[in-house]
Amino acid sequence: MTEAITLDVDDRGVATLTLNRSDKHNALSAVMLAELTQAAADLGADDAVRVVVLTGAGKSFCAGGDLDWMRAQMAADPQTRAREAGKLAHMLQALNTLPKPLIGALQGNAFGGGVGMASVCDVAIGVDHLKMGLTETRLGIIPATIGPYVLARMGEGCARRVFMSARLFGAAEAVELGLLARAVPASDLGDAVEAEVVPYLSCAPGAVAAAKSLARDLGPRIDEATISMTIDALKSRWETEEAAEGIGAFFDKRKAAWMPD
Repeated sequence: MTEAITLDVDDRGVATLTLNRSDKHNALSAVMLAELTQAAADLGADDAVRVVVLTGAGKSFCAGGDLDWMRAQMAADPQTRAREAGKLAHMLQALNTLPKPLIGALQGNAFGGGVGMASVCDVAIGVDHLKMGLTETRLGIIPATIGPYVLARMGEGCARRVFMSARLFGAAEAVELGLLARAVPASDLGDAVEAEVVPYLSCAPGAVAAAKSLARDLGPRIDEATISMTIDALKSRWETEEAAEGIGAFFDKRKAAWMPD
């Protein structure tokens, strides 16, 4: 029984993994991170599953980190912060190394960790009205644990256009940046995802898994050393005065000290 996600598998072996905190815009809580990590392990080990579709319930795909989770980090000790950052990093790695095709169906906005989740999909398709953004620096922190996946998806040149500025961008620019394969009207999202699913059903599952593994090996390496480095980077930012000011300002509903009047 899960609290924050749902998982359905049809008779073709197509699994739909849904972020199911629509009242919180599918923000990533500790519970959701644990459930997603376990779901990735279960789906990877299930020979009956051929393809996985990742989507969200409600208006948003994923709004990033849960606000209560974020507030708790400000009061936590460094070891707890590192452990919590590791939960996000290892959830993304579990999805990134899933030995099944992972197709993202972004039915709404994706911010912060939501951009990271789109980046670990083999193909991500979004609705044409969505907004995306790496909004961490507005809060005085950095997109650290999602960074390896974002850079692997976009390349450094494209990533640097949006990685540090926290600006929001639309679906058309997300396609240009490589985050989305394409953007479609909401009414066409199901058909567009299905068009990505169907070819895999004619492929040898073992060959698909081996080809995906090879693609990862040939691309930027994301190993435990990389993950540890990003966890340390985020932990260091949590301990700065900027992080305290930025997150405090957010919860106080005021402008941070560095924002213009």
